[in-house]
Amino acid sequence: MKEQKYSTLFQKPGRRTRIIRCIYVVGFMDLFGVSMIIPLLSHHVKALGASPTVAGIVGSTYGILQLFSSTVVGSWSDVVGRQYSLLTCLLLSAVGYGLLGLSTSITLFVLARIPVGLFKHSLSICRALLSDLVSESERPLVMGHFNAASSVGFILGPVVGGYLTEHEGGFYKSSFTCAAIFVLNAGLVWMLPWNQTLVHLNSHHTKPGSRVAGKHTGGLRWTDMSLFQPVWRQLSSVGSRIYMVASSDMWDLFLVRLLMAIAIMLYYSNFSLAMEERFSLKPKVTGYLISYSSTLGALAGFLVGPVTQLYRNNMPALLLHSTMLTCLLIFLYAAAPSVWQVLLTSTFFAISTTIGRTCVTDLELQRGGVQASGTLIGAGQSVTAVGRILAPLLSGLAQEFSPCGPPSLGVVLALAAVGLLLTRIPKWDKRGTTKMAKL
Repeated sequence: MKEQKYSTLFQKPGRRTRIIRCIYVVGFMDLFGVSMIIPLLSHHVKALGASPTVAGIVGSTYGILQLFSSTVVGSWSDVVGRQYSLLTCLLLSAVGYGLLGLSTSITLFVLARIPVGLFKHSLSICRALLSDLVSESERPLVMGHFNAASSVGFILGPVVGGYLTEHEGGFYKSSFTCAAIFVLNAGLVWMLPWNQTLVHLNSHHTKPGSRVAGKHTGGLRWTDMSLFQPVWRQLSSVGSRIYMVASSDMWDLFLVRLLMAIAIMLYYSNFSLAMEERFSLKPKVTGYLISYSSTLGALAGFLVGPVTQLYRNNMPALLLHSTMLTCLLIFLYAAAPSVWQVLLTSTFFAISTTIGRTCVTDLELQRGGVQASGTLIGAGQSVTAVGRILAPLLSGLAQEFSPCGPPSLGVVLALAAVGLLLTRIPKWDKRGTTKMAKL
């Protein structure tokens, strides 16, 4: 009976591989389109006549909407299925970027950002979809490759966006191009063979004893789920899943994610200004340094699988070591006496942060259960959104004291994350041993 619950994809690895590669393409195109727009937003809103204060408020709208919508949309993808939720997010994001191309006033600009802020969760749903398709041991490798593909898109997108802005109406052309990319992505998602996949993969995927995973969700097919379920049923299911995550004992993982997200953002927050004040580095050279770090971050995604195998899938230990390394590298950057030491820290920093993010996500899915993967990944994105709101404020306050203030504060937060992990990991291991003894 158990064998009947396994996904058809596990019986046909070639087909599963093709689907996973299609998801990689979706991730690449997603961030490729978005990164064409992001560098141009502040310039465009100022060109519409917004003051710096208004521009800041408008810019924060997206982050606030993401904060509240990430968990809800992720949970909704668990309820109605990945196909319907992913298509909805892609198409409504395309509408938002299309409206952005029509924005000739601040009001239209804000209205265009609302559907994007509410539904730009395609990457999160893709990660949840990947967790549905692969076993627990394969998940870090596949997630690392997906992050690498997405990062490559984020590197190439600004180049194309910068080229388009050199022509008349460049921002509007970039916006419409981004909208078209999202429509193409939706077409690719629509053509995937959804009828041969399962949204939940029985006990082979399920973490025994998980509080977040539902008891009666194993074996459901995506085709058995529908976007046209009664609204009250969808809302009830979404609410119950969010409540299970909120009442679970995963606060420690989410707190580690928050502390490290803020620490990493503080590292980058005043990077260009600090390079100019500390080493008289020209913005052009700083730009090359940032591009170098971003490229390494993309390539580091391919290292996640081999490093995980080296640790024999001991994700808590890998998370602890990557967090300690990140903390050390932020300290070395803050105390760097020369540009060459900054270059060295940037090299390893890109690798350690990429591995750390993958570890946190994998541990959330291990402890929460793959049945609620959308809810868990969405909750993680909401926590990161809190970091995006707090980091600029903390960075501004720290810069009042020194150009090295933000990374110095980042060291303190990273040390707090290390201390929390040292305290909690023995309890995770103890719980895991107890569960295995009961089986």
